[in-house]
Amino acid sequence: MTDVKAFLPHREPFLFVDGIESANAEQITGHKRFTGEEFFFAGHFPGFPVVPGVILIETMAQCGGAGIKMVAGNPGLFFLAAIEKAKFRRQVRPGDEVRMVIRNLRVSKSVCRQSGVAYVGDEVAAEAEWLCLIGDAPVSSPPA
Repeated sequence: MTDVKAFLPHREPFLFVDGIESANAEQITGHKRFTGEEFFFAGHFPGFPVVPGVILIETMAQCGGAGIKMVAGNPGLFFLAAIEKAKFRRQVRPGDEVRMVIRNLRVSKSVCRQSGVAYVGDEVAAEAEWLCLIGDAPVSSPPA
């Protein structure tokens, strides 16, 4: 398993990948355990915490981006540009571990199109396709 912080700029509380099990030009697999301590559970929903669907999409996109960087080196930052065919089939609750299987549909120097399925056990929790633009981070001064 690989330390994803070496391949992702995200940090807590917005890092949603615990590890990458495998990555090659065609497919990436990774995982994330939602502990119940994540910031969004307090409001989504009080008394019945559920991982928001947009967080599941972000989790898959982060997994895909980390995998591409592992395989292709450091192509820059990935900026989510489009989400298509998103479906949510099972709630993800505190304590659930999500296993992600990401397929690279198209990868170039400036664009990445991927599809992914998020599983809890053998059950599909979410699936989607997305497009990321790949670019350089602007050089800026830290906030004062």
